[in-house]
Amino acid sequence: MEFAELIITPKLDGVILHSPFHDPVDATLCITGHHLILSSRKDDVQEIWLLHQSIDLVEKKINGTNSNNPNGGSIILKCKDLRIIQLDIGNTEDLYNVYLSLERLSNLENPSLLYPFFYRPMYTILEDGYTLFKPEIEFAKLLASEEWRISNVNKDYSICPSYGAALVVPKSIDDDTIIASASFREGGRFPILSYRHDNGAVLLRSSQPLLNNSNRRSRSDEKILNSILGPNTKGYIIDTRSTSYANQCKAKGGGTEPDGNYTQWRRIHKGLDKISSCNGAVLESFTKLVDACNDTSCSADKWISRLESSNWLTYVQNSLNAACLVAQCLDQEGVSVLVHGTNGLDSTILVTSVAQVILNPDCRTVRGLQALIEREWLQAGYPFQLRHARSCYSNIKSKQNQPTFLLFLDCIQQLHHQFPCSFEFTANMLVQLFEHSYFSQFGTFLGNCEADREKIKISKTTTSLWSYLNRPDILTSLLNPMYEPNKTAIWPSVASVSFVLWNDLYLRWVIDQTYHKKTLNTIQNLIQNDKNLRTTVTKLRKQLVDLQKEWDSLNLRDETIENDIESG
Repeated sequence: MEFAELIITPKLDGVILHSPFHDPVDATLCITGHHLILSSRKDDVQEIWLLHQSIDLVEKKINGTNSNNPNGGSIILKCKDLRIIQLDIGNTEDLYNVYLSLERLSNLENPSLLYPFFYRPMYTILEDGYTLFKPEIEFAKLLASEEWRISNVNKDYSICPSYGAALVVPKSIDDDTIIASASFREGGRFPILSYRHDNGAVLLRSSQPLLNNSNRRSRSDEKILNSILGPNTKGYIIDTRSTSYANQCKAKGGGTEPDGNYTQWRRIHKGLDKISSCNGAVLESFTKLVDACNDTSCSADKWISRLESSNWLTYVQNSLNAACLVAQCLDQEGVSVLVHGTNGLDSTILVTSVAQVILNPDCRTVRGLQALIEREWLQAGYPFQLRHARSCYSNIKSKQNQPTFLLFLDCIQQLHHQFPCSFEFTANMLVQLFEHSYFSQFGTFLGNCEADREKIKISKTTTSLWSYLNRPDILTSLLNPMYEPNKTAIWPSVASVSFVLWNDLYLRWVIDQTYHKKTLNTIQNLIQNDKNLRTTVTKLRKQLVDLQKEWDSLNLRDETIENDIESG
């Protein structure tokens, strides 16, 4: 298929552009295979390059016959970055042509037609982001021990289609045991290492067991879990579903591990049902939140009521609460934990990821966060292509569309808000991750799993987002000048009053953030200047000490000479 076949009107003059915080502009519209470009001949006026992939909904409004302008109408573009753009077009035929072209181009289903496969960076790739965070590298210290090994049992993705080819498993467990355990778990997602805490406690994740209404057991699965624990020790199974929802799953052949067969493990239920079930409720909550943020006409009281009724912050609170429980089990009790929901995807990965940010200071650095996303989301098979095909504006939503990754980023933002000096990166990096996960010139978030990415050769035909973010000039813009490395766990307040709306994301196209950003930059510059001053003072003190030592040495030498003269 040629892109030209989808573009009816490639260029159109006299389009009036309405965009946030700018006056209407008379612009020229150009439609290419991947971008909608709006530009004006005036040098001081903005130019917009909009990826078709970023468009969530295309609406058209035809001017009525009683209108002052009976011809043409408007096209409303509602984007996955939450921005809304309006294009006024004077001719009805041109309006329909542009609408149809954008509708086609923003709904391409074949990933190989997307922009990452056509994008060619204009800068030198200093390091390949696709090879930075391989399991062999990330778990190098553990693999050097006698406890863990890399298994290639899933090298052709036949044991578990959503897992990666290289998996970290207990050294005492052979591949036949893994294969048997995979057949006992939903989607083949058998218990796998997620994180090992400093005290030796281990965090695992999996999907639900398949009991087939008969409480059937899997000795192989039990062997894997019990190999994590020593004799006479206990572990926790944190089920991200409520008891009632887990019982509903049992009626369909799933459920929970039978207590009689997992005697060393104690089960705790955390009710993240709507996240675990992926039934569209979380996306509906996100939609209500964005609708409330975009409605500037309602009163403050009504707006707060709409914010509360959206339940978005409740989802964030519950997710962070569950992650804190996991972190406490690992850190405070020194007990290993298995986390799972139904499919071992949304709520499971969300909880294990946030728990690691709480416990592991490395995850609060730029590269550490990238590594975490690689391990827990990309290599763990989170289906970005399915989840992010649609967002809050689209009229055509599927139960597979869900903003779980955004919930994860919001949880980090809440931690960042409560511990602003414990993160190496600013919240702007989280905003960038949100955008790139939905639309990007980079291939990092394409596909639903590693098998998908291997099939379409992502690593050979596209550029990694990490290669871009880790360039020195870009990295500098992401760094938090208030950062003071904190090697301990950070324990957030999970009280309702402690949670804040992420204004820099949800309100950035509604309330002009320019003054806020200038103020923040001023504060950051003052902090940086103070750090530079302290560094200079420290250097001067060291130089002074060195001079004093040299002076003392000279005096000692003079005294020695004088003594020699007197004694001679």
